[in-house]
Amino acid sequence: MKRILIINGHPDKESFNFGLAEAYKNGAVKSGAEVKEINIRDLDFNPNLQFGYRKRTELEPDLIMVQDHLKWAEHLVWVYPVWWSSVPAMMKGLLDRVLLPGFAFKKRENSLFSDKCLTGKTARLICTLDQPGWYYKLNYGSPSHNALKKGTLHYIGVKKVGITAIGPIRLSKDEFRSKWLKKVESLGSQHK
Repeated sequence: MKRILIINGHPDKESFNFGLAEAYKNGAVKSGAEVKEINIRDLDFNPNLQFGYRKRTELEPDLIMVQDHLKWAEHLVWVYPVWWSSVPAMMKGLLDRVLLPGFAFKKRENSLFSDKCLTGKTARLICTLDQPGWYYKLNYGSPSHNALKKGTLHYIGVKKVGITAIGPIRLSKDEFRSKWLKKVESLGSQHK
């Protein structure tokens, strides 16, 4: 049984992102996967890495739970809107606070390189945009995808990362959204 963690980075529980997360979960559960969910909006934590890595900031209980869930999972599903070519502030704060040295990576002594601590996992990024995904890639170079896939997940050891970019959302009709909910449910049933 595959262990899947769905992390929803949208702050609005009535957003399409919550529907996408639910669709993925439905597909995964129907196929026999074990699923845990994290809605970042519901967590109680300070998103500011106050001292950087110079001095430790104690983790709140919700962040300890997130780390436990990340260790437990075999497949990570990040659902979020792309805002200003990036992720929402609370999601970025979660990444800053949770993916710490000693947990997500380990710095090598006298080296610029680090060892990856969360190896053996796969991931899927499901993001919504107010523009077509091809335009985001062609015009901007997909900065949020690159930051999360290469700069974060690859850095900590998550090798295989798939991306599903859905847009434009702002002017979309029910038929468009329904089609994407079915596609995302199918991804969940395949554990992709």
